[in-house]
Amino acid sequence: MLDTSPMSVGKRYTIANRATKYDLSMQFNPMHTLRKLRNVKWKVTHLQYIVITASMIYSVCIIQEPGFWVKTLVAVALTVALLLPLTSQFFFPAISILAWLFLFYGCKFIPVSVRPHIWVRVLPALENILYGSNISSLLSSTTHSVLDVIAWLPYGVIHYGAPFIVSFVLFVFAPPGTLPVWARSFGYMNLIGVLIQIFFPCSPPWYENIHGLSAANYGMHGSPGGLARIDALFGTSTYTSTFTNSPLVFGAFPSLHAACAMLEALFLAHTFPRVRFVFYGYVLWLCWCTMYLTHHYFVDLVGGCVLALACYLFAEKLYLPQLQPGKVLRWEYDTIVRGSSGHTAEKAFAVDAETERERNVVEFVEEMDALEMADLDREWSIGSSAPNSVIETPIRMRSPPAHPSTQPPITVESAKMTAAKA
Repeated sequence: MLDTSPMSVGKRYTIANRATKYDLSMQFNPMHTLRKLRNVKWKVTHLQYIVITASMIYSVCIIQEPGFWVKTLVAVALTVALLLPLTSQFFFPAISILAWLFLFYGCKFIPVSVRPHIWVRVLPALENILYGSNISSLLSSTTHSVLDVIAWLPYGVIHYGAPFIVSFVLFVFAPPGTLPVWARSFGYMNLIGVLIQIFFPCSPPWYENIHGLSAANYGMHGSPGGLARIDALFGTSTYTSTFTNSPLVFGAFPSLHAACAMLEALFLAHTFPRVRFVFYGYVLWLCWCTMYLTHHYFVDLVGGCVLALACYLFAEKLYLPQLQPGKVLRWEYDTIVRGSSGHTAEKAFAVDAETERERNVVEFVEEMDALEMADLDREWSIGSSAPNSVIETPIRMRSPPAHPSTQPPITVESAKMTAAKA
C-alpha cells in the first residue's frame, strides 16, 4: 500500500528535486543532437522514420491550403524543433503524431481518381451477421436531451483533451521513458487507422439514416449525427460545421474514438493497476456514445479496440518501462527495465528482493556466530597463555548489505530470530 505519511511525502519531494539521468535536457545547442545522430547504431527498426518522412512529405505535397510559404515555414519550424535538444525531446517522440495529423488533414486533397470504392453495405451486413442485429441502430433509436449530454461529454469534449491529460500523468507518475512510448504508440495507432480508412472507406450509421444504402461518392459532406442535437441544445453550430467539413467523411472503420480511449486506458491501467476498472469503464462509456450519436457501428468499435490493443502489446513487449514497487514519481527511478508488463516486473522484483534479504540475514548471522566463537577462543588463549605469546588476528566482519526497501534495520537479535524461522 502507498505510504502517504508526512515523512514519506517529504522524502518524495526531496527525491523529486534531485538531479537524475532522466531529467529533461535544457540545452539549445543543435550540435548535441547532431553528435547523438552521428553515434546512432542504425537498426532495421529505424526504417520507421523513412516511412514517417515519406508520409509527411506526401501529405505536405498534396495539401493545397495553406499555400507554399506557410508549408515551408511549418517544415522549417519542425526541423528546428527536432534539432534543438530542448524541443527535440518532445517533438521527436511525437513525430508519428504529426505524421498522422498531416495525413488526416491532407485526405480531402487526395485526387478522386485514385481513391477506392466507398463501402456502404459492408459494415451493417457484418454487424447483422456477427451480432444478429444492428446494435448501433437499437441504441440510437431512443433519444433524450439528458442522454445527449451524457454522450456528448466523452465524444465531443473528453476525447480531445484526454491525450494531453494522459501525457501529463504519465510524465509525472510513470517510469521515465513511458511518455515517449505512449506518444509513439498513439501516433502510429492513429496513422495506421487513417491509412485503413483511406484504403477501406466505409459509411457510418448517420449515412444510412440519411441516404439509406444508396451508393456514396467523395463529393458528399459529412454529418454531425446526434451531435446536431447538442448544437441545437446550446444554440451553436460547432459540431455541425466541423463534421460537415471533415477531411475524412467515410472513415467509420476502425473507430479511432474507441481506439484512443482503449489505448489511454491501457497505459493508465499499466501505471495505476489498482484503479484500472475506472479506465476501462470510460472505454465502455465512449463506445456507447459513439453508437448512440450514430457515428459508428459496433464492429467499428471492435476494430478500433483491437488496433489499440495490438499497438499497446507491441510497445509493452519491447519498449514499455517496468514499474518498480514503492516508487510513485518518475524522479524516484535510478534505473529502468524495458520489455515486459509492470505486473510481472513487480512480482519478480518483490520475489528477488525478499530472497536477497533472507540470504543477507543468514550470512549476517553466520558472521556473528563466527565472531562470538573467535572471541571465546581469544579469551581462552589469553587465560591459558602468557601475555607475550598471544597473537591476535583481527576478524573482519562484513556489514549487512544495504537494501533499498523500507525494512527496519537488522539487529543481532532480529537477525537470529529471522534465521531461526527460516
